[in-house]
Amino acid sequence: MHEVPITATKRLADYEKIIGEERYEELRTLAKAAKGRTMLHINATAYGGGVAEILQNLVPLLRDAGVDAHWAVLDAPPAFYDITKKIHNALQGMKLDLSDAEKKLFLDVARENAAQLMDTDVVLAHDPQAVALRHYAKHPKHASWVWRCHIDLTTAHQPVWSFLRPFVEEHDASIWTMPQFVRPDLNQKVLIQAPTIDPLSLKNQEMAVSGAREIVRRWKVDVDRPILLQVSRFDPWKDPLGVIDAYRLTKKEVPGVQLVMIGSLADDDPEGQEYLNRTRAHARGDPDVFLFTNLDGVKDEEVNAFQRAATVVVQKSLREGFGLVVAEALWKGIPVVAGKVGGIVLQIQEGRSGYLVTSPE
Repeated sequence: MHEVPITATKRLADYEKIIGEERYEELRTLAKAAKGRTMLHINATAYGGGVAEILQNLVPLLRDAGVDAHWAVLDAPPAFYDITKKIHNALQGMKLDLSDAEKKLFLDVARENAAQLMDTDVVLAHDPQAVALRHYAKHPKHASWVWRCHIDLTTAHQPVWSFLRPFVEEHDASIWTMPQFVRPDLNQKVLIQAPTIDPLSLKNQEMAVSGAREIVRRWKVDVDRPILLQVSRFDPWKDPLGVIDAYRLTKKEVPGVQLVMIGSLADDDPEGQEYLNRTRAHARGDPDVFLFTNLDGVKDEEVNAFQRAATVVVQKSLREGFGLVVAEALWKGIPVVAGKVGGIVLQIQEGRSGYLVTSPE
């Protein structure tokens, strides 16, 4: 386990104009109660995916509030991430089982990382990758442990959930995005809290339309023609092939439409490159389909620009914990057409800010 260096500074006061004076004062009151406490967030990767993005903005804000907050990521061999991706897929409904050898490696990594835990008052372990740390933790003994589940477990494959559940229940509490995600056989204190975007981050801060269009032009996308945009991992649950199918149906009615798909290739997602390759093959060389990743240099500023230049943002998820990119697009006033799943339904006002769909059609 190693700590992620946090160099950015953020001020809660800068958000008062966004959340309003009443909520800001409530935050300051809560901050006084937490001042001086130490908190450790643990997840699988420092870059790529929603959890890392949340933590890179949340930890500096916690520090400004007076909490001695830290962020650490697991040290693990590549095979561990193959296993945790399998767990992730099984928890979202795929009928995948873990071998005894896979379970052993998963627990060995937890044991080794737990031995490196720092002294702290509160530990927040994020998602299945970090769920077994509490079981092996000898230090800090006095800490309160919370497991944060960011994914939709409503159709979890029971054998995999049964393997993980005892580790979840060793925590003092767990946090879930929606009540529907909570497994009915879970015996512990449960809290419900949807994640949030940071409206002042580089990805979401104000950007002039002219500036956004100029950035998009650099990537050879025609800003004077309609743009469909999906920003997400290249992952089976984001259905990138279905996005291309929907684009092709749209192109029959709107011949000038273009499709841009942007995804990050994260350390904890070994399937990412495979699904990028499958998506590229499915596009069949269409010159109006553009596939970009962080490895191409498309990062937060570029995503901000593409979202602001898009005609419609698409999020064709088949499963979704929350869908931060939906919130990002809506914050920027861009309509969203998205899968009617998970936390997406909390965000879209049907027919006003977008539409919820169940198929490419």
